[in-house]
Amino acid sequence: MQRRKFLKNSGALTAGMLATPIIAAPNDYANNQKSIDTQSTATIPIAICTWDFGNATSKAWEVLNAGGSSLDAVHQGVMVEENNLDNQTVGNGGRPDRDGNVTLDACIMDKDANCGAVLAIQNIANPISVARKVMEETPHVMLVGKGAEQFAYEQGFEKQNLLTEQSKKEWEEWKKTSQYKPIINIENHDTIGMLAIDEKGDIAGACTTSGMAYKMAGRVGDSPIIGAGLFVDNEVGGATATGVGEEVVRTVGSFLIVELMRQGKSPQEACEEGVKRIIDKNKDKQDFQIGFIAINKKGETGAYCIHPGFTYRTYTKDGHLNNPSGSYLKS
Repeated sequence: MQRRKFLKNSGALTAGMLATPIIAAPNDYANNQKSIDTQSTATIPIAICTWDFGNATSKAWEVLNAGGSSLDAVHQGVMVEENNLDNQTVGNGGRPDRDGNVTLDACIMDKDANCGAVLAIQNIANPISVARKVMEETPHVMLVGKGAEQFAYEQGFEKQNLLTEQSKKEWEEWKKTSQYKPIINIENHDTIGMLAIDEKGDIAGACTTSGMAYKMAGRVGDSPIIGAGLFVDNEVGGATATGVGEEVVRTVGSFLIVELMRQGKSPQEACEEGVKRIIDKNKDKQDFQIGFIAINKKGETGAYCIHPGFTYRTYTKDGHLNNPSGSYLKS
């Protein structure tokens, strides 16, 4: 059942809301670096994602280059990392919470501001696909926990054990000390956020994560929260975030960046302001990382972070590049 049909049929009924995840960024594209902070030349189609997830942007570009929609591009793009067992911070194989349960978060948003999200879902390998089903098949935006899991089964998703032997072994080792000690540019590899513009000029975005390793049971960061971890306005642009999600939520970071672009700032300027807002609220605390990426309607991109080391991927007809982001603090 399509979302609008569902809404119409249900209208009568509705008349009357720290540990250390570690991953080595993919190095298949290490020889293809770009030493600038922003792509100033506007171009579409384009796919852009947080970190050096080149396989993900390759898949997104495959969809875009074949004339596919930006929504399908970001959906299929981030699924690459959800299915990558070597990536222990996204999808299947993600590190568990402190109780040993792998809980996943994801959201997706299309050109018409339709959006869907799942929070703290277990036993489902592709939360981004469930989030899209929430968007397209229900009148809701978010489903949480057991409810999200039950909805996934009803939609035909299979139950899977997501705790791999490697992640289980590391969790058991962690339990010996149970210490939370974030490491810059390691603790923030917990997310892949992706934005795309298709040949029609339409923008979509997706974000998926297993969150902080060994987090408290039930913890959710910014990644599946529309406006915080991801926001898209097809008239303006889109933004997505990575890093310590609690700090992004406090400034509604991705929405802020899109609104700054609406006011005339470039994607780069907007990302820089987004990071500075977070810094202003943490004047005595800078031992964490936040990174933003953004894209405007013309296909111009920007990125900015607190500490050096954050990179982001871009894929256009002009090439596939891993771009170093500018940072508020310098090395």
